[in-house]
Amino acid sequence: MPATVQVGTILMKEWPEMTQLLGLESEPCSGQWSLLKLLDGVTLDRKIHAAGWNFFFIAAEVKVMFWGSVGAVKIQNALQRILAKVKPQRFNGLEVTGIVAKRFLGVPYAVVTAHSRHVQQSCYLDSAEARQGSQHDADWAQG
Repeated sequence: MPATVQVGTILMKEWPEMTQLLGLESEPCSGQWSLLKLLDGVTLDRKIHAAGWNFFFIAAEVKVMFWGSVGAVKIQNALQRILAKVKPQRFNGLEVTGIVAKRFLGVPYAVVTAHSRHVQQSCYLDSAEARQGSQHDADWAQG
């Protein structure tokens, strides 16, 4: 996993056709997830809408806490835990919305927050079953 995870980082499930259509650069991140380079949510949203697709922001926030100082490895581990939490929802994107260092009785800890994102053509968010079918089709097309 790359060490460039920060607030505003967007991860997308690997979907070569979409990244080529939008001219996006990405690097492998974790399993099927890729980290988009040099884009924030607003810029990506504009590109997706210009291509005739929709980019949903899911309001439910996912939080993970870890003890110790903020560091690249700990943030990557927290992100792995967040991805495991959102996996059942079958969304194809994730945006890191917060990395906050705190202290409790002098002991450092941090909270990493993220929101699921989803790219699809329809302007109505598909159900989890439909999203699973779309992901299955995309996986089959990749081979």
